[in-house]
Amino acid sequence: MLINHDTRCALGHTVDLLNTRSADAGVTGDALADVAALRAFVAEHGVSDVRVEKLGADDLRAVHRVRDRFADIFAAPSDRAAAELVNALVADAGTTPQLTDHDGHGWHVHYFAPGASVADHLAADCGMALGFIVVAGERERLRWCGAPGCGHAFVDLSRNRSRRYCSNRTCGNRLHVAAYRARQRET
Repeated sequence: MLINHDTRCALGHTVDLLNTRSADAGVTGDALADVAALRAFVAEHGVSDVRVEKLGADDLRAVHRVRDRFADIFAAPSDRAAAELVNALVADAGTTPQLTDHDGHGWHVHYFAPGASVADHLAADCGMALGFIVVAGERERLRWCGAPGCGHAFVDLSRNRSRRYCSNRTCGNRLHVAAYRARQRET
C-alpha cells in the first residue's frame, strides 16, 4: 500500500492522540489531561497553523471529543460504518482542501480551513487520512494492540498486514519472553 508522507504523518498523529488516553481499565489517567499537555502534544507533533500559546480549556475538550471519534472509527464494525463516521467527522470540521508548501515542505494538501481550531485541524487532516485508508480497502490496518492490558492503537503498515502489537520491542517482546518462560517451566 502506497501512503504519501502527509497521510502517514496524519495517521501518526491519529494514533498518538488515541494513545494519550488510557485504554487499560486498570490504569487511570489521561496523558492529555490538561492544557499544558495539549500544548506539548501540538508542539511535539508540529501541528501547523496552530498557535500553541492560545490553546485553552475549550480546545482541550474539543480535542478529547475528536479523540473519541477517532476511537469510534478504529472500532467501527464495517467499512460502511467507518465511512459514515469519517464523513461526519470531516464535515463537522468544516473541511476546506487547499494546496500549500509551507515550512520547506513540497506541495501538499491541507484539509483544514485557515485559522481552524486545533480540534478541527486534527479532525480534518487525520479524518481524511483515515478516509484514505477506508477508500483503499485497508481498514483492517487500523488496529488495537493484541497484548493483554495494552490497548494502544496503531496502523499496521507492514506489507502482509501481520502486525499484532503496537510495538514489537515492548508488547511483542514481552509476550514472546513470557511464552518462552512458560515453555521453559514446562520442561
